[in-house]
Parts: sequence; C-alpha cells; structure tokens
Amino acid sequence: MASVVGTYARAFADVVMTAKNKLDPDRVLRELYGIEALLEQSDPLRRVMENPSIPGDRKRAVLDAITARLGTTKQVRNFVAVLTDNRRLPLFSEILKQTEQELNDRQGFAEAQVSSARQLSAPEKQLLEAQIATMTGKRVRAVYEQDASLLGGAVVQLGSTIYDGSVKGQLERIREQLVES
Repeated sequence: MASVVGTYARAFADVVMTAKNKLDPDRVLRELYGIEALLEQSDPLRRVMENPSIPGDRKRAVLDAITARLGTTKQVRNFVAVLTDNRRLPLFSEILKQTEQELNDRQGFAEAQVSSARQLSAPEKQLLEAQIATMTGKRVRAVYEQDASLLGGAVVQLGSTIYDGSVKGQLERIREQLVES
C-alpha cells in the first residue's frame, strides 16, 4: 500500500505546487486535517463515504456540503472526491501524512520532533533549529515536547533518524558498554 499512498501524495503535491494554482501548502494541509478530523469524529460519515453501495454522486453531494461549510479550496474537495471515488478513503490518514512530507520536501523544510527534559527557551530553540538546519541543509519546522524522563538534554527526531543527546541516552550507552565488557 505504500506505493499507492505515495502515488496519491505525490500527485496532489504536484497540484498544490503548480504555479497556476497559487495554493498555500499550509492552508491545504489545514483543510485536509480538518476533513480528517471530521471523518475520525463521525463514524456515520466515514461509513457513508466508504460504503461502496452508496452511489458516488451522493457521496460527492455530502462532500460538497462539508467542504462548503468548511470553506475548503476546490482542489482539496476534488482530491477527497478522487480518494472517495477510488475507494482510498481508508488510507486518508496515511496519504495525508505522506502529502505533508512531500510538500515539506518540495518547500525545503525538515520536520523535527524535539523532546527535552525541560521547557526550552526561545533562544535555545533558535540555536537548536539552526544546528538542525546546518545538518540537513533545510529550513526547520520543529515540534517541541517536554519529557522529564530524559533527565537532561534533548532527543531530536528527523524522519527515521534519531539524535539522542539526553542524559538518559548517555546513561543507557554507558550501561551497554559496561554489559559488553
């Protein structure tokens, strides 16, 4: 399914990034996450949209009502309609995450998840983001969370790569070295 998810994500990222559409990728993602939230919150809505026995025109009428109320762009409405028509709505969350990654890559952003033992100050965040930007060669969008179990330092996750500069991580590496000896 990864190839199906990637195909839809890349195709929609192409639509968003074409100059003639002049779409704000951040707005598009907010709209998609709004639709995802509706689908997660309403089982009846999700069942209707995923039910193959309900005609496509009725599903599109429901989708039109939802997107009109949310004020979504025509492209987002059409993308969700394509996913619905091709019975890919069960993969919506995966496609959305992949689309976000694709748009970030095309805009030169790196997504970073930062866990620290304490709340970081604004200068500390700026310094950390500058170091990540130097490593990746991309602009950084970081999401911060506090994890007291780290004892000190921080853990940065970029995609599947984890940089562990926490005290907890250092203690774990020391323990492993002692066990090996």
